[in-house]
Amino acid sequence: MARRFLIILLLLSFAFIGTISLLLQGSLPQYEGTVRLTGLSMPVEVERDAQGSVTLRAQNRVDLARALGFVHAQERFFEMDLMRRSAAGELAELFGEAALPADRQTRGHRMRARATAMLTALSKDHRRLIEAYRDGVNEGLMALTVRPFPYLLTRSQPHPWRSEDSVLVVLSMYFTLQEPSVQRELQLSVLRAGLPESAYRFLTARGGEWDAPLIGPVFDWPPPPTREALDLRNLNPKPLRDPLDQIDGQLDETPGSNSFAVSGTLTSGAALVANDMHLSLRVPSLWFRTRFIYPHPIDKARTVDINGVSLPGTPAIVVGSNRHVAWSFTNSYGDMADWVRITLDPSDSTRYRSPQGWKPLTIHREVLPGVCSNGAQDCWKPLTIHREVLRVRDTADEILEVRETEWGPILATDHDGALLALVWSAHQPGAVNLDLILLEQAETIEDAMVIAQRAGMPAQNFIVGSRDGDIAWTIAGRIPSRIGDYDPTHPSDWSENNKGWNGWLAPEKYPAIVNPPEQRLWNGNARAIDGSMLEYLGDGGYELGARAKQIRDGLAANDFFTAADLHSIQLDDRALFLARWRQLLEQTLDRVPAANWRSVMETALADWDGHASVNSVAYRLVRTFRQEVIGIVLEGFAAAVRQHHPDFMMPRLTQIEHAAWLLLTQRPPHLLPPGYTDWDHLLVTCAQRITEYMQSLPGGIAARTWGEQNTAAIQHPLSRVLPKFLAQQLDMPRDPLPGDSHMPRIQSPSFGASQRFVVAPGDEERGYFTMPGGQSGHPLSPYYASGHADWVAGKTTPFLPGPTERTLTLTPTNGTP
Repeated sequence: MARRFLIILLLLSFAFIGTISLLLQGSLPQYEGTVRLTGLSMPVEVERDAQGSVTLRAQNRVDLARALGFVHAQERFFEMDLMRRSAAGELAELFGEAALPADRQTRGHRMRARATAMLTALSKDHRRLIEAYRDGVNEGLMALTVRPFPYLLTRSQPHPWRSEDSVLVVLSMYFTLQEPSVQRELQLSVLRAGLPESAYRFLTARGGEWDAPLIGPVFDWPPPPTREALDLRNLNPKPLRDPLDQIDGQLDETPGSNSFAVSGTLTSGAALVANDMHLSLRVPSLWFRTRFIYPHPIDKARTVDINGVSLPGTPAIVVGSNRHVAWSFTNSYGDMADWVRITLDPSDSTRYRSPQGWKPLTIHREVLPGVCSNGAQDCWKPLTIHREVLRVRDTADEILEVRETEWGPILATDHDGALLALVWSAHQPGAVNLDLILLEQAETIEDAMVIAQRAGMPAQNFIVGSRDGDIAWTIAGRIPSRIGDYDPTHPSDWSENNKGWNGWLAPEKYPAIVNPPEQRLWNGNARAIDGSMLEYLGDGGYELGARAKQIRDGLAANDFFTAADLHSIQLDDRALFLARWRQLLEQTLDRVPAANWRSVMETALADWDGHASVNSVAYRLVRTFRQEVIGIVLEGFAAAVRQHHPDFMMPRLTQIEHAAWLLLTQRPPHLLPPGYTDWDHLLVTCAQRITEYMQSLPGGIAARTWGEQNTAAIQHPLSRVLPKFLAQQLDMPRDPLPGDSHMPRIQSPSFGASQRFVVAPGDEERGYFTMPGGQSGHPLSPYYASGHADWVAGKTTPFLPGPTERTLTLTPTNGTP
């Protein structure tokens, strides 16, 4: 009987595995053969190389958009779905109550309604492209025998793609790239309210000795506050956080990028452009390797040939090269949002003060997709109560009340409880358009700069080079035009006339640098400019200049460059930024009497090789020492704020290295946190605490390599909720990774270069490209992890697709578009 039971159990197991295998096979993309696609005017060839890079050969741009939608849907529909839902605040409909906190925070922005309005404002040609892309997406989804595997795991059905969903995907990038800066201003407001002005300015100044701008000198860091202004020795130590919380932590992951270029003068030919966009890493990659080839719309004898990465959910190449120009992006960290203090009428809380007097709050109800048959815009009706309906899987819907002002939605409160309305570039008409597509046909850096400055997208540093050898920098995307006398880094009252935003900054006022005398351009998310140009752009928390400085100095070291030379700069993991911290740690140990912990630390520091190497214990120790010291120094200031605001957490202060090092150099007694007799005591305590903590872990301090901490955790969105043995099939290998923050090869376990390329326009054949996380979103696809191992190893792979291995032909049907 037992034997019979085991046989039956075994058969059932095989049947279950077979069923799962068949289901997964049914959701694989079609890579070969012929598919009829409604709306095509001419056939489109979809070619894939060994990496899964896709080349689309079409006879016009509309057919190409339709075909791209088909391909994106088959490879990446679930990821596209997550991006539209995250921007619209509709994740709970798919994942249930666990996603409600995120939806509550996002829904107040009313992005689906704004996306619909932005779509309506697009040109007829651009709407036609989006509609063709939409139809291609839905046909690609329907052509799968079985719905994409994530919907099998979540026991749900995918919703069809809508035209405004492509706008939502772009808006999701506003959240990724700008929302941290938006929230940072709220924390800065509390910090300013809780400290003397001199202390606030000391912690939040705009730059110092690590600056590496394209234009202008380094900034001077202000002096520390005097003892009369702030004396931390008098603080009650209770508000101090446990210093052990600081040990061995990761620095904040900040979306950004490296971008640099050299002119043709230094290459004896075309300019060279390098780009690696730093983002949270996932499986599959955010980007999709794509090449477009189609006849030029004006001169049919010529061909548009553009290669780079597309963003699934949209019909455009984001960065790449078109044989004439190559371009790249880094996050600008300009100030693209303001918080407005709202005063309600004491006698009627439904009214607020505006420049025109008391106004009623604008109130709407949002009805979600599939509810309103007339289209989303017709579903907005005035109500006495503003309600957003949050659909929640497997439970009742939730109603979210949102109040709207003429400036934007009320989404927060200030340090004193005042209501705050958000004015954000992502909310404004024109925040999204498809002008970026025009870069496909740009032939000069001047053409490219004009297109970039008018593009509806999050504001980015834009570096472009041409086959003629020219290079240029400007800002791509939207910059607000501010009027009136107010500080945009803090909440302010706009109820007075002539204060606020007046549309977008005119392109002719955009900062720009063309063919600089150095024949080199660089950016690592740090300040690039000064003076009036910086005032237009603003400071949204741009990065410390250490990474940009290392790139700049790497470029200055040579007078002639190849693509390989720029690639080596991308992979530069030298720990130049930490050199003085290593010296400080060694000097600190020299002051300590003979002790076991000191000997242990000194032995561990012996393997310092000047790099963020995976096998280096010394690098990890020095890095942790810096983080521990700065964390404790900042805790003193934070404790001062917590006397008035008990829940305060220090915002990410990107320039804090300047303030911390100045304190360690000058050592003012009155700014020493409570619990330490002098600055040497603080440094020694940090060193001892780190040593004893790491020695207490399995294997002791000798096993605490940088690679142990900096081990890849590049995961599929669903792997966190799956059993470990299944999650391992979806996630990338847990490789130790070299690199870190404040160096060109920026890297943490789940954050780093989402792609790397180096290319000379017109000579793409000798360019390089790598990308983590794979091309396909299907775990059974041969392209699921394609290229990932090369990215980990820092290996160069060709910029252009390799020989075609599989071809899918999309042909017209008798149907009409």
